[in-house]
Amino acid sequence: MLIETEPTPNPATLKFLPGRTVMEAGTRDFASPEDAEASPLADALFGLGDVTGVFFGRDFISVTAAPGVEWPMLKPDVLGILLDHFSANMPLFRAGSAAEIAVPPEGSEFGDDPADADIVAQIRELIETRIRPAVANDGGDIVYRGFDAGKVYLQMQGACSGCPSSTATLKNGIEQLLKHYVPEVTEVRAI
Repeated sequence: MLIETEPTPNPATLKFLPGRTVMEAGTRDFASPEDAEASPLADALFGLGDVTGVFFGRDFISVTAAPGVEWPMLKPDVLGILLDHFSANMPLFRAGSAAEIAVPPEGSEFGDDPADADIVAQIRELIETRIRPAVANDGGDIVYRGFDAGKVYLQMQGACSGCPSSTATLKNGIEQLLKHYVPEVTEVRAI
């Protein structure tokens, strides 16, 4: 099995492409070892001690190295864990009961105003069709969290979370795109 790697705009994060589907639908961000307990793969990566973030995309895994850790030293260990996991066809998540999981509500954290339904639909459509695919190419994801008084609230995940260029991407790329297609948008903020 060959696992390819790609750099991301975030120098602390490397994108690993196992040549197969990682997540059938959606994405999953693990920002701490506690979050990673739900996944044997994420748990093993955090177990290296030099990992501060793991992100599962459709066909990739992004891994963020701790400050001061150099990728030439960490990469062979990460590749070893990924090879073992995928070669053994291990499950991505541990089995559990519904009582052990929490699913965030679909939609926003800001309780979108029903009067803004058309605007929110346009924003969501642009995020799904134009923004998320581009962000996934960089090893991350972006999630809509709300629209209030012209401000769009987004959450950056994976390689995009903590990336030095994420503010520029948010303001110069995403904000400009949304303002162009949805005139009601005045600002984009990361949460």
